[in-house]
Amino acid sequence: MCRQPGTRVSPVFTDRTPQPDLLRPTCSDKFSACPEFPPFPRSRAPFSGVTVFQPRTAVLTGSLAVVAALALSACGAAPDNASATTDGKSAATATSAADFGGMDALVKAAKKEGTLHAIALPRDWANYGALIDGFQKKYGIKIEVENPDGSSQDEINAVTSRKGQDRAPDVLDLGSSFALSAAQQGLLAPYQVAGYDDIPASQKDAKARWYNDYGGYVSIGCDAERVKNCPTTFADLLKPEYKRQVALNGNPTKSGSAFGGVYAAALANGGSFDDIQPGLDFFAKLKKNGNYTPVESTPATVEKGETPISIDWDYLNAGYADEFTSKGVDWKVAVPTDGQFSQYYSQAVNKDAPHPAAARLWQEYLYSAEGQNLWLAGYARPALMPAMEKAGTLDKTAAAKLPQVTGAPAFPTEAQQSRAKEVLAQGWAKAVSG
Repeated sequence: MCRQPGTRVSPVFTDRTPQPDLLRPTCSDKFSACPEFPPFPRSRAPFSGVTVFQPRTAVLTGSLAVVAALALSACGAAPDNASATTDGKSAATATSAADFGGMDALVKAAKKEGTLHAIALPRDWANYGALIDGFQKKYGIKIEVENPDGSSQDEINAVTSRKGQDRAPDVLDLGSSFALSAAQQGLLAPYQVAGYDDIPASQKDAKARWYNDYGGYVSIGCDAERVKNCPTTFADLLKPEYKRQVALNGNPTKSGSAFGGVYAAALANGGSFDDIQPGLDFFAKLKKNGNYTPVESTPATVEKGETPISIDWDYLNAGYADEFTSKGVDWKVAVPTDGQFSQYYSQAVNKDAPHPAAARLWQEYLYSAEGQNLWLAGYARPALMPAMEKAGTLDKTAAAKLPQVTGAPAFPTEAQQSRAKEVLAQGWAKAVSG
């Protein structure tokens, strides 16, 4: 990033409100509702603005402002000479490493670019800190992460508003519905990583514009010191022994994991991806019999004993179990067998990435055995987990820490999710009122 003489970096705040994101709700982190309890995943605040160059002079005339803007625009233009091979192959149009001349050529071009820009990748989320450090150490390429607590919509906003600038994001980590939308808008570059064929068909775009990277299942966490018999199914949660003990980690109209909790409850009670209403009915019944508590579960409320049973994503609950051990909390985690609901994130390359070779090399790293196992070490289920287990490259120790599930994950369509959100918006407050 270059600065014009006599300028300074100054934040400009806008009233940009991100659209709802099932996995990155506006008031919460990727999978849970605003826990303030390090070292657990921190809350992901909505995007509050962009950083622009502004001159030191307090007042600019119209003509000077135009000149400054043009100069800054030129300064921010994305370089392209570093992203080509000697025979003229461009990383910006490469659809695979082979298409660019092989991994060695891709690595060389990426190192020449020297930088990778990303948004919304907090270091303490799904082990991204280890992934970032591992990539930088292996290739000597600096990763610059802006707005680490941002949302999927923030990422898309940056792609569209910074097109042609060297500070545009190179890569994206998006909620599934946002990946679909970005592809439809023509914002993503098709690129097949080496392991593309091993990614399940239901977890990737047929044109390779996006593919799932990691995710989790709705689970039931339970403090075994306070709860004699920990529940393992949604049916169990209705038992009278769990009075005022069952909590979601947020409001399902805002929190992605709470939304997943209601969806999973629907699947456990005769519902489907097309029909989330049985999930609302379940929580209404849970409220009526006194088992549901409106206290939103966080690691802090669990430690205090306020929410001894918490419905949350499995890799967050599993992470809590690991951390709670030192605090004397015996935290048990189970994926309910009567209602399995999963959500995954999706990786993508910005079609106009200012560092196209580094962007593609980052994808290759994430989908290598090393990258996938680092996600797994963060209690997230990597997309290539079944293939790696078959190939013998999966970290068995890390995998053993995850709650057991059966069958392959299935996902609602964007239309089904949108309809479910409408039903929740209209009926959730009534379901748990009183």
